[in-house]
Amino acid sequence: MVVGPGTVSDQVPVAPDPAAGPVPGKTIEGRSLGRIAWTRLKRDRVAMAGGAVVIFLILVAIFAPLIVKAFGHPPNQFHQNLIDTSTLQPKGGTGISGEHLFGVEPTNGRDIFSRVVYGARISLLIAFLATLLSVSIGATLGVVAGYFGGWVDSLISRLMDVFLAFPLLVFSIALAGVIPDTAFGLSGDTLRISMLIFIIGFFSWPYIGRIVRGQTLSLREREFIDAARSLGARGPYVIFKELLPNLVAPILIYATLLIPTNIIFEASLSFLGVGIRAPTASWGGMLSEAARFYTIWHFMFFPGMAIFITVLAFNLFGDGLRDALDPKGRR
Repeated sequence: MVVGPGTVSDQVPVAPDPAAGPVPGKTIEGRSLGRIAWTRLKRDRVAMAGGAVVIFLILVAIFAPLIVKAFGHPPNQFHQNLIDTSTLQPKGGTGISGEHLFGVEPTNGRDIFSRVVYGARISLLIAFLATLLSVSIGATLGVVAGYFGGWVDSLISRLMDVFLAFPLLVFSIALAGVIPDTAFGLSGDTLRISMLIFIIGFFSWPYIGRIVRGQTLSLREREFIDAARSLGARGPYVIFKELLPNLVAPILIYATLLIPTNIIFEASLSFLGVGIRAPTASWGGMLSEAARFYTIWHFMFFPGMAIFITVLAFNLFGDGLRDALDPKGRR
């Protein structure tokens, strides 16, 4: 009997023939959290642009001697032939030319381009190392306080309150002003850079410490922490193997947002005369010198724009990274 369409026989599935081999299909590939975050980050063009500028600035700081050799002049070399002896200002108003891309400074004729490039080394070095110090102290004490609780949490929390009560800028000015020219076996720029890293990093750790403590208070009640404890895991193992890997995202995000803050803080100290001292080039020091020549626009414009672009790039990249690492994000 012929079975027509629409009968029950049309809906009976036909078993595949074993002799025909496996049925071709598309394999479903799992994605790690890192790949998911990278996919989200790539879709954020603003964040990727900020990241590209950050990488460019880091390369400029690393290869500053080569860049200056190719496009500028030594940062402390005087060019008195470019200065008008009657007004002590650059000839032509700015001195901008093919040899001096950003012009020259008044009075002494130093190349502004070279000093901005070398200033990137100082600012980024201090900002990165101070952030590393702050994150190391804050993350460690924050996770310890949040996990153990009790009197440990109370002690560390009160210590955070004490550090947060310090007027940091005033305290930094006072501390930087009393440091001698030689101390702890260091001198010159090495001493000043080390001092700024310590001041900025050591006294700003409570901010990230509070964030990590709050995240730890939430994570320590999760099932995987209870499972680790039930298997006999002790405190150090739980902290370093269970908690800290789950705290990498907020720590990394806060670090990218803390770096521009430290750049501005270093520039502020140098602007006030207690940071990096002349003749070493730093963006804050250049702005401090330019304040005396406020009618010469290029002297203040280029170091100011360097700070503005650097801070903006880090903030845009940090915001994009925060969105990419957010597990609740939907993009």
